[in-house]
Amino acid sequence: MKSLFWFALGIAGGFVAAHLVNKDPRGQELLAQLDSRIGEFTDHMSDAYHQQETRLSEIIDDAKGVASAKTAASSTD
Repeated sequence: MKSLFWFALGIAGGFVAAHLVNKDPRGQELLAQLDSRIGEFTDHMSDAYHQQETRLSEIIDDAKGVASAKTAASSTD
């Protein structure tokens, strides 16, 4: 229960700090840069995920092709 309290206090403190930083023009610029960097990071992660997904789909498709070829070959024997 104690750790939950500290967790909630940390979240509330983060919101208060972000609100205070957002009031200052320099803080707004800092938050805009941070938002931009987070956006770039999530875009890179999304691209990497989709590339990996495509690679795995190709591997699975190749394995299905080999399996069906083996099945067809053993059916004719």
